[in-house]
Amino acid sequence: MRGSAGRFNPVIDIESAPFDLANTAAAKIAELTGVPTHDIALVLGSGWGEAANLIGEITHRIDATDLPGFHPAAVPGHVGTISSVLTAGGKRVLVLGARTHYYEGKGVRAVVHGVRTAAAAGAKTLVLTNGCGGLDPNWAPGTPVLIADHLNLTAASPLEGATFVDLTDLYSSRIRDLAREVDPSLEEGVYAQFTGPHYETPAEVRYAKTIGADLVGMSTALEAIAARHAGMEVFGISLVTNLAAGISATALSHAEVIEAGTAAGPRISALLADIVAKL
Repeated sequence: MRGSAGRFNPVIDIESAPFDLANTAAAKIAELTGVPTHDIALVLGSGWGEAANLIGEITHRIDATDLPGFHPAAVPGHVGTISSVLTAGGKRVLVLGARTHYYEGKGVRAVVHGVRTAAAAGAKTLVLTNGCGGLDPNWAPGTPVLIADHLNLTAASPLEGATFVDLTDLYSSRIRDLAREVDPSLEEGVYAQFTGPHYETPAEVRYAKTIGADLVGMSTALEAIAARHAGMEVFGISLVTNLAAGISATALSHAEVIEAGTAAGPRISALLADIVAKL
C-alpha cells in the first residue's frame, strides 16, 4: 500500500485527486522540516493540545495554511499548526493540530486530508484524540477513555467507489494494552460520531446508548476509516469533557468543553506522552 519514500498510494485509483493532494502536502512538510519521513501521526482534539510539548523536542512548527489542502483551525481550543517532534527514542511524530470537522462543510475529503497527508509522510501509526460527551455517569469530566470501536452516524464515508475496507479490528488492541501498562485504570468504550455542530438531543443520546455507544462527539470515526484504508495502525483516546444531553443535569456549552479540557490538560497530556513513548 506504500510506494517509495513513504508515499501512500491508494489501493484503488478512483478519484486520485485527494491522494495526489496528500502526497503534495507531505512533500511540502519534508521540504520545510528537512525530515524525509515520520513514524507516528498524532491528531490533537479538545483538551489534548499540551501533549506535543511533552512527547519530545518540537523541532519544526508549520502554519497549517502553508500546506496544500489544509485549512485554518475553526474551533476554539484547537491549534492551527503542524509540528514535527523528535522523541527521546529517536522517532519522528507528526502532530496535526489543524483538524477539519465534518460540520465545517468542506467535505469529507477535507476532514481526512490530515490523515492522508500523515500516511503519505510515512506514518504507520495514527493516534486520534478528542473531547467528547460521556454516556456513563461514572465518567466525570476529565476522564480519559480508550476507544475500542466506533459508530459512524454521519451517513458519510471518506472512501469513494468500490473501495471495500475491513474495519473489524480498526482500533488497535495492541496499543490499548500498551496504554493500560501506563495507566491500568483506563476504561474503554464505543465512540459515536454525530455530524454536529449542534450537540445531541437527549433522545439522540438514548438512541446512541441503545445501539452501543458509550461516548458521543463530532470527529474521529471518519479519520479512523481513512487511516485504515491507508494501512495505518489506529489508536483512539477520548477525554470526557461533559456528560451527554439528558445525562448531564446542566445545559451543554462549548465553554464547558474548553474548561474541562483546560483542567485535565496537564494530566492527560502526560498520559498521552507516556503512551506515545511506548509506540
